[in-house]
Parts: sequence; C-alpha cells; structure tokens
Amino acid sequence: MSCEEIAVCAVRLRENLCLYFEELECDAFCKEKTIKRLFRNVNSQLLVVRPDLNMAAFEDVTDQEVKSGSGMYFDIHCYKTTAPSAGMPVAFSVQVEDKSYYMCCEKEHGKMVVRFREGEVPKDIPGESNMIFFKKTFTSCSSKAFKFEYSLEQGMFLAFEEEDSLRKLILKKLPREDEVDETTKFVTSRNERHNL
Repeated sequence: MSCEEIAVCAVRLRENLCLYFEELECDAFCKEKTIKRLFRNVNSQLLVVRPDLNMAAFEDVTDQEVKSGSGMYFDIHCYKTTAPSAGMPVAFSVQVEDKSYYMCCEKEHGKMVVRFREGEVPKDIPGESNMIFFKKTFTSCSSKAFKFEYSLEQGMFLAFEEEDSLRKLILKKLPREDEVDETTKFVTSRNERHNL
C-alpha cells in the first residue's frame, strides 16, 4: 500500500441506512524532500564515508578535500509518514566517486552496526526499514544540533566512538532519551565554512 492510498473499512450501518467508514493507518514512508548536508561532531570534524573500509568516521579534513566532496556530502531524504512518529523520519545516502551508498543498520555478531550499502534510497518505503532514523532536536536550547534515533530500536542513536585513533560512526543505546550525550550530537551544514 502506498502513502497515497488510504485503506478504509465499513464500521457500521446506522438506522438511517448510512454506512460509516473508518480510516486505517498503514506504516509507510513517502519521500517528501532531499537536502544535501555535511555532518559535524562536537569537535568540528566532518563525517566521511569510506566504503572500501566498510565504515564512516569523523575526520579533520582540509578545505581542498571538502571541495572534492567525495563521501562527505550527505543527502538527507526526509519522509512523511502515515503513522505518528517520534521525530522526522529520514534516510541518508552519499556519493563516493561515481557510486551512491545508503546508510543502514545491521546486526553483526549480536551487535547493531552502521553500514553503507551500494544503492539508492527508495521513494516509498511500505513498512519498517533498517534505513530510517528519526531526526530530533539535540536539546530544547540547541535547535541547530540534532540526534538521530534508529527507527527499529527505541533509545538507539547514531553516535561516534573512539577506536584506533578514529571517531567511528556507531549506534549507541542511551538509557534515557532525554540524556545529554555529546557523542550523539550532530550539526549539519551546507558548506565547509561552519563553526559550532
């Protein structure tokens, strides 16, 4: 069922012989718009996707590297949904050289990990998806910073973690949604000239 279709079912036939209907909601996501952004962490590092290493990490990059843009400019695909959600549903994709990759989450060795798979983000997603995140304001007093909650597991957020001198993009479980954890804070910008 697409987002444009609305399922209805007959609820009752009243004494006046009028048939009454009730709308049924389906869990579906329809792409509304796409915006191109760079992602920064609290250290002003840029998120860079490295498909050859099967990872994404926050790095210090030069202006020249940013101008090339390979693996740095993310398309944020904003979706409308047919069901109430916990924030704006979004999916992410990125161009690396001449290939497009989408971000998704997968279970590996009993742990949820962030992966980038070659392919396109679909226009319509008919149900649950491992590529949908809910975009939320980081804190009420920080309207330009965001956190992204994984749609299939409440309390699981995109974050970064130090590993072998890299700040890798990971999924992190927060005990409370209102917990302020700087590793889950992301700032998006249109270009390389941006200060936190």
